[in-house]
Amino acid sequence: MMFGFMGQVLVGGFNGMGTALLAAEGAAPGGFSLVAQNAIAAIIFATIGLVVLALAIFLMSKLMPLPFWKEIEEDQNTALGIMVGSIVIGISIIIAAAIHG
Repeated sequence: MMFGFMGQVLVGGFNGMGTALLAAEGAAPGGFSLVAQNAIAAIIFATIGLVVLALAIFLMSKLMPLPFWKEIEEDQNTALGIMVGSIVIGISIIIAAAIHG
């Protein structure tokens, strides 16, 4: 197999860097398809995570005893805004951990 100059330099050296470079050049089979599969999986999981987060925010707004959007926007309730933001960050961390595995 003929490799480019950089491919020949890196194959012997940097513990895997040569393989990554060869995959990027197309010498290794399936290099681009693996990247495409991972990109598609990331897009799908990000979409699922955003849908679950939106559903959690919607349920939180319905289950809270006070209209928190009105409290935050019109009445400038900073403490409630911090609380809702903390809940959203906590739910986001849980969703990210569930997706990551």
